[in-house]
Amino acid sequence: MTHIEILNNKIHTWETLKTQVATWQAHGKKIVFSNGCFDLLHKGHIDYLNRAADLGDVLVMGLNTDASVSKLKGPHRPIQDEHSRLTIIAALQCVNAVVLFNEETPYDLIKLVQPDVLVKGSDYRPENIVGFDIVMAKGGVVKTIDFLPGYSTSLIEKRIKEA
Repeated sequence: MTHIEILNNKIHTWETLKTQVATWQAHGKKIVFSNGCFDLLHKGHIDYLNRAADLGDVLVMGLNTDASVSKLKGPHRPIQDEHSRLTIIAALQCVNAVVLFNEETPYDLIKLVQPDVLVKGSDYRPENIVGFDIVMAKGGVVKTIDFLPGYSTSLIEKRIKEA
């Protein structure tokens, strides 16, 4: 398989992800799930995603659609379109699957994936993370990961505007 085929095989629809997750579960894989916009990939994202991946065997990423990013971040975002962001996240070695979600939260996607570990940044309290109830009901864990100080898409955007 070529590298581009490997990359493209990581990009899923909800239906293909459901099948892939079932395969991983059948093989006893510990599934980690996280989500976000990941508009301008930076060192903080790389650190976060690699530490999330270390919590299990496979990392599934839910990626906000362009429309949902605009609702969350304002009309000037996203800077990169959803297809570019999908490809960039899929290109990361630590990510096993990436899928778009257009809903306000990834609750239905988490319900579909049924992860063993749910991960968000430490700006959240675990019990306030969307999907906490789903993961805890199945005996999973909800973890938070500290961000690298000084790295954020908003800071990068600000530096670009000031340049």
